[in-house]
Amino acid sequence: MSTASAPVEIGRVALVVNDLACVARFYETALGLRRLSSDGTAVVLGAGDRVLLELRGDKAARRAGPREAGLFHTAFLLPSRADLGAWVRHAVDARVPVQGASDHLVSEAIYLADPEGNGIEIYADRPRLAWHAADGSLKMGTEPLDVPDLAASARAAWAGAPEGTVVGHVHLQVGRVDAAEEFWTKTIGMQVMAHYPGAAFLSSGGYHHHIGANVWNSRNAAVRNLPATGLAELELLAAPAEFAAMTARAGERPTDPWGTTVALTRKAA
Repeated sequence: MSTASAPVEIGRVALVVNDLACVARFYETALGLRRLSSDGTAVVLGAGDRVLLELRGDKAARRAGPREAGLFHTAFLLPSRADLGAWVRHAVDARVPVQGASDHLVSEAIYLADPEGNGIEIYADRPRLAWHAADGSLKMGTEPLDVPDLAASARAAWAGAPEGTVVGHVHLQVGRVDAAEEFWTKTIGMQVMAHYPGAAFLSSGGYHHHIGANVWNSRNAAVRNLPATGLAELELLAAPAEFAAMTARAGERPTDPWGTTVALTRKAA
């Protein structure tokens, strides 16, 4: 299963940054995203021709604090484990500053941050048949990642984010998990897939998660004081029926309880 087979998936993520040139260069060199357009005020990056990330430059924007609601990380999903292994080798050779690595059972993931502190995950999924326990429940966890074995899976040198790379999920910092669940289930129409202490994971179409929402740094956070750096909006690509239902409930640009905009886009039929 890929996220593209779900009725709703993540499209692009838009971030406000103070130093547009510096942050754009990081995503190009560290993650291998391709510059698709640039006009001096914004840079659009992607893989192949697919837009994944929009950086909006604003030197005057207030720098968001680590305990505010907003972005926890943007998760870039690579097409295969071999691609992730190639990226690991690239990260070692290029001395990309990595913050952590985990085996989540449904996926293998590496964590880092851009120069302005926006969280990043780069990951590869395990086959869907490995996602569930015998009782049918989603089998997610946080185990040590076998980095040498992952690196050994590489079949070729890293040559930038390959075509087929997508934003697999977006993980949010929220003030309350129950309020986040209500928004993502009742307004957007996703399903709760799993809970961790202080976090919920939601998806469309049975994917392990398209949205994470946690209070690990942001418990009881207030509505966001915008404009500020960090997450400006995230886009959801929705199949026609889901798009019609979501926009009937909330219009094409609903906001979550903390003021983050969710831009709804209709997938081609």
